[in-house]
Amino acid sequence: MSTTTATAVDAKRSRVRLLIVTMLFLVTTVNYADRATLSIAGTALAKELSLDPVAMGYIFSAFGWSYVAAQVPGGWLLDRFGSKWVYAFSILIWSLFTLLQGLVGFLAGAAAITVLFLLRLLVGLAEAPSFPANARIVAAWFPSNERGTASAFFNSGQYFATVIFAPLMGWIAHDFGWRYVFYVMGSLGILVGFIWIKTIYGPKDHPGINEAEFDYLREGGALVELDAPKDERAADTGPKWNYIGQLLSNRMMLGVYVGQFCINTLTYFFLTWCPVFLVKQRGLNILQAGFVATLPALCGFIGGVLGGVISDAILHKTSSLTLARKIPIVGGMLLSMSIIACNYVDGQALVIGFMALAFFGKGIGALGWAVVSDTSPKEAGGVSGGLFNTFGNLSSITTPIIIGYILAATGSFAGALVFVGANALVAAFAYLVIVGKIERVRLRTA
Repeated sequence: MSTTTATAVDAKRSRVRLLIVTMLFLVTTVNYADRATLSIAGTALAKELSLDPVAMGYIFSAFGWSYVAAQVPGGWLLDRFGSKWVYAFSILIWSLFTLLQGLVGFLAGAAAITVLFLLRLLVGLAEAPSFPANARIVAAWFPSNERGTASAFFNSGQYFATVIFAPLMGWIAHDFGWRYVFYVMGSLGILVGFIWIKTIYGPKDHPGINEAEFDYLREGGALVELDAPKDERAADTGPKWNYIGQLLSNRMMLGVYVGQFCINTLTYFFLTWCPVFLVKQRGLNILQAGFVATLPALCGFIGGVLGGVISDAILHKTSSLTLARKIPIVGGMLLSMSIIACNYVDGQALVIGFMALAFFGKGIGALGWAVVSDTSPKEAGGVSGGLFNTFGNLSSITTPIIIGYILAATGSFAGALVFVGANALVAAFAYLVIVGKIERVRLRTA
């Protein structure tokens, strides 16, 4: 095709996939903001309910128990019923349970703690399909050469959530009380759920896509048939459960799972204990902590977008998917180890600076969902994403509990920061040594 012809085709090609990834970014931002509500409200809530660090660690972890347990079933639902409606119900239900957490303030003692723990469990259960759905939608809507940037963009919503909502939630908690953090964020999520229903379709069904864009997606390796209506899919019986054993026996996928577990340790430190660190050890009030947390989050957001751009640029230059994904992940994780340096400086600016550098590196290296889109077998994209997120989010359980015990034993966050930095090192090792060549998994169907 001549340059002139290619330019003409590009000019008439619709850009619906950009709307799709923008919606994924918006929903992911709200998703992570809702996960972080407890960390922002946590100091005042813990004081009101007389919770010690170990008890708070377990309450922080409640989300993770159900979130992890529901990953594979959630992925199965996605493969069986499609991404749009499973995700829509997920958004609406988790937002409702977020809103209801504000009512815990009307209870007292053990009843308040029990209800709060149960509501956090329900939020985790409802959010379980979210990231496997993101990966499925990116696999359907983006060709291979754009998948890294698209995945990094939606994944960077986790940092943007803090940039936008940490100051807002800090102000709400400071001026109106911690209960209103849950009321506001839950209501916002319900609104986003209805917007999702109006805007999300598969490539074959979207009213705004034209033939030029559809052909570009299909020819570039996008799985455009992934969420086609059932009567257009051949022998649609849903994923087979023996696929799980095949994925678990694949060395590449096991390395990816270990890496994601360690990468998410940094994420869950930031979502749970980081605001408490700023208040308890650095002497800030909750309003100041909300604003200060935006700098590491902003750096994580910039790193997240940059990591995807770097990855796709390497893929364009080398045609090696392995190099394109591994170089940013390994480099970013090594940079994230700078969080340990917070133990060796006294000034507030230096502490925040090292934390920002660590989360910039974490953002660059957060390409796990691009790897999932690259490697998941087309017969079981949801189950594959669910397994990946199961292993990755075990750290949502272990991280807050381990740090809670470290604080109870030492009275300091020094050991906690070393623990977080060590996980970044293990993530780099997993991708360097265990993963090997990155390629799409082929399953035995017999």
